[in-house]
Amino acid sequence: MADEHSVVHRIAGLRDPVDRLRAVTAQLVVSQREVNQLARLRRETIQGLHDSGMSYAQIADAVGVSRGRIHQIKHAGPPPEAAFLGTDVVTILTPLKQDKIGDRPVVAVEDVAGAQQLADLARGLGLEVVFEHIPVGGAVNLNREGLVVICGPRLSKPVANVLAQDPVLRFARPKGGPYMLVDARAGKTHKSGSDETPASPSDVAYLGRLSRPDGAGTVLVFTGIHPPGSLGVVEFLRTQLGDLYADVGTERFSTLIGTDYDPSTNLPANVKRLTPLYRMEAAR
Repeated sequence: MADEHSVVHRIAGLRDPVDRLRAVTAQLVVSQREVNQLARLRRETIQGLHDSGMSYAQIADAVGVSRGRIHQIKHAGPPPEAAFLGTDVVTILTPLKQDKIGDRPVVAVEDVAGAQQLADLARGLGLEVVFEHIPVGGAVNLNREGLVVICGPRLSKPVANVLAQDPVLRFARPKGGPYMLVDARAGKTHKSGSDETPASPSDVAYLGRLSRPDGAGTVLVFTGIHPPGSLGVVEFLRTQLGDLYADVGTERFSTLIGTDYDPSTNLPANVKRLTPLYRMEAAR
């Protein structure tokens, strides 16, 4: 944490009380975020020591607190898997599309629902949430921290360029045909059930953490071949985030998620991974 004494001293030295109040309010937000993340890191470290073979009594002795205190603080603060989505503020991006009838920008109903559900998950993990739209045309700055992008390659060139980094999983579209997802490692093609004959209420989605365009960080991207697939990813994260974080942490990876959904609502009825968790380094 920053030199807390110097920060407090600087703010206390502000002569204008309104300026002082504004500075205190802003600093409290920053400090609370740091406290939340330190609590998450402490909780994760305790669990890691316990998983490595130390008893809670041994951990307590090493830290100089009681065993009861260790049991208490290992449940305090955000859970470790919160780091999968971000560290303090998560920005959820969804694309705008041109309405063919009203000739105005609109967002898919499923994208709105997915973004709201993902926001509820993030807030439950102690994170703040901001919503943004990728404008029609797809121009967007992906060189920012804490981005979760619910968008495919068709609607945004910057997103398509990020997805193109993946050496194993990729979107493909045969001439005159629908989009599909290809697993080059397994030599398999995954299609949406709604594009098959006969059609079925199922979809396939991409989920991955990839490098930002500037190479200075990562961006979490997911999208279904069709919107119900994106809802399936949100359901997968809601129900299996702990296991996913245990497997890949915050490292770069990708996988495909299959979703069977209720055709009357497009809501997921069953979700599952269709591929291994491909780590970027191992996949090269």
